[in-house]
Amino acid sequence: MAIFKSLLTSLLLSLFLLRFAESSDPLVIENMVEENSFNDKKIDCGRACAERCKLSSRPNLCKRACGTCCSRCKCVPPGTYDNYDVCPCYRDMTTHGGRHKCP
Repeated sequence: MAIFKSLLTSLLLSLFLLRFAESSDPLVIENMVEENSFNDKKIDCGRACAERCKLSSRPNLCKRACGTCCSRCKCVPPGTYDNYDVCPCYRDMTTHGGRHKCP
């Protein structure tokens, strides 16, 4: 009986995986891999955050928060404001209060 259950389970799992593989778009999978592969890039966080925070009213606070986000995400959006779509990790990082952590 145990052998039948394990055989049935493996058969159902195989069918599910085949169905999922047929329905998934290869471009979506490649994009997910590319999005997560940016963590291997080297970035000069100091220079990137200095550029990002140059117009801030509180530059030291901005650079500290940006540095934390940069070290975790390995990217900083271009410009001094917005452009969060370039770096999803940077965009999605929040404080305990639910506010954007990254400037």
